[in-house]
Amino acid sequence: MNIAIILAGGSGSRIGGTLPKQFLSVAGKKIIEHTIDVFENNDLIDEIAIVSKKEYTSDVERIVTTNQYHKVKKILTGGKERYDSSLAAISAYTNDDDNLLLHDAVRPLVNDRIINDCIEALKTYRAVDVAVNTTDTIIMVDDDNIIKTIPPRVSLRNSQTPQCFKRGTIRRAYELALQDPHFETTDDCGVVHKYLPNEPICVVAGEVFNLKVTYAEDLFLLERLCEQRNSSNMKET
Repeated sequence: MNIAIILAGGSGSRIGGTLPKQFLSVAGKKIIEHTIDVFENNDLIDEIAIVSKKEYTSDVERIVTTNQYHKVKKILTGGKERYDSSLAAISAYTNDDDNLLLHDAVRPLVNDRIINDCIEALKTYRAVDVAVNTTDTIIMVDDDNIIKTIPPRVSLRNSQTPQCFKRGTIRRAYELALQDPHFETTDDCGVVHKYLPNEPICVVAGEVFNLKVTYAEDLFLLERLCEQRNSSNMKET
């Protein structure tokens, strides 16, 4: 099966306010609703699981019921760290051949092209990332804030989501990671890269507009992009 895992356990502390950013309203819907809509309406997605903090589980349940999301089969509880949400999703399934597409709830502008390309890539690879070319020059500095090196931009990418895996591959990577007393990570592809170094990770082209809502300024841009997408959809129908 192709299973979309929507990671909605973030606190949104950098955006300000008390409500996690995935529950903020933009262009007439909560951000998480925009995100679920894309996977719900994608023909290749068989099932959706949403991972949320325990205190917001009832909010997620209301959203699913109100919108009649029939593909949402599981609402799971995450933990303190981001990888706790990934682990909750991995543990919720048992078939190692299932495709798990782990996606940030606050990237609501993911589209069918990205999703379909990821699923196609999983026919050949067991781990798939989504990324766009880096447009800024990236510098690496030492402890004194002095430039240490400037990597060539042509080989650099900005990683997005979904990050996609055969369930058996990401399960095994985390099994090894959790045996490491110094384990720390910011994303799931990083876990595979470090603990399964012989496993190739295919990179699918992302989109500039597949942005992650992180700061308050992102909400204004997201509002405009959602309005444009809704307008385009109305014209097509």
